[in-house]
Amino acid sequence: MCQKVNWHNDPLVKQSFPYSIFIDGTALTITLRPHQDRIINRLRDYNKGQIIVPTGGGKTLTMIMDAKSSMDRCNTGVTTVVVAPRILLAEQLCSEFMEVIDPNNSDPYLHVMHVHSGETHYTSTTNADKINVYVNCARNMGENCIIFTTYNSLHRIMEADIEVNNIYFDEAHNSVQRHFFPATEFFAENADRCYFYTATPKYSLTPNKPGMNWSVYGQIIENVPAPELVEQGYILPPKVVVKKLDVIKGRKVMYAEDGDNLIETIDDNEVDKILICARSTKQIMGLISQSNFVADLVERDYHWMMITSKTGAIIDGKKVDREKFFETLNKWGKESDRKFVVIHHSILSEGINVNGLEAVIFMRNMDYIGISQSIGRVIRLGAESKTFGLVCIPTYDSVGISTAKKVQAVVDVVFNQGQPAISEIRR
Repeated sequence: MCQKVNWHNDPLVKQSFPYSIFIDGTALTITLRPHQDRIINRLRDYNKGQIIVPTGGGKTLTMIMDAKSSMDRCNTGVTTVVVAPRILLAEQLCSEFMEVIDPNNSDPYLHVMHVHSGETHYTSTTNADKINVYVNCARNMGENCIIFTTYNSLHRIMEADIEVNNIYFDEAHNSVQRHFFPATEFFAENADRCYFYTATPKYSLTPNKPGMNWSVYGQIIENVPAPELVEQGYILPPKVVVKKLDVIKGRKVMYAEDGDNLIETIDDNEVDKILICARSTKQIMGLISQSNFVADLVERDYHWMMITSKTGAIIDGKKVDREKFFETLNKWGKESDRKFVVIHHSILSEGINVNGLEAVIFMRNMDYIGISQSIGRVIRLGAESKTFGLVCIPTYDSVGISTAKKVQAVVDVVFNQGQPAISEIRR
């Protein structure tokens, strides 16, 4: 068992997080932002709690540096679990952790495991017995182990009956779901240190459904307001544009009109890199196959991409695997002269980092979490010419009008009042 450190009182721990951090064995120097430094300080002071950070605030780095410090200070092996809402995000988090903790992939005493159904070049399993053997072999050798998993597979780690020293819940509002909460509660009670990260807490107003206002999650140990990050230049403010069109009552399937409205919105705002949140996979396919939308994009020198759980990933009409899709998406995001539109239903709303997106267009209604997370895709820093993240809502039916009201409410709460967008469970 790893000898526990009194994080609050140990002066060596206090000195281990200077503002500038040199990672031994690499040429990498990490400079923490003031709010990241605050978060790490709070992680030292508390063994459990919630960290509220706006999307784009660099929360992942605080997990990484905390985990690295924990491993560096324990010579008998540390087991760390990182939980994500999707397999794609679990893989992304793994990549980000390894860039700092083991950038040269040369540490023989660090063992990495994935517990989910996705493909990875690391050791991967959802078998509880195999998880137990893998982790305990590392622990018996005094070596460190990091497990990347999803909320859907977290119960497998619970069933493995292993000692967990650190556990970080990313996009922790997902943990309140009925199928995920039992494993969440287990680790909140049994892990040595347990932290819940989110930009959008989910509260319960009923005793029948769990929420992050329950004692299981501990108290909020750090709440970073979005206006602070905007003022310090770490994220951009959103600019909301509501495009009022002729309201169509009793609207049914009208893919041609959807395509025309999107093209008009793109033309009016002159943006090059656009995320479109569609109502459904059916609507996306209708836009692609039953309207002039693609032809109109090509005429304007835009490439197009789409991704859904049903259809997979497509780039300019060609089906590709997800790895190729995200590789291309991030590559194009960095190219200043590249113009593209990426269409999705929900996959890109939460957690996934995408470079260069300038605008999001809402074609469907969402809850406060979905809206806030989607806005977060476009307020990240980009080219010098990018001074805000554009948020467009074409309103031509009741859905669009309702969405516009919700978006404006979220922007007011998060960026004007400096509070998180809290979603409430009422039944």
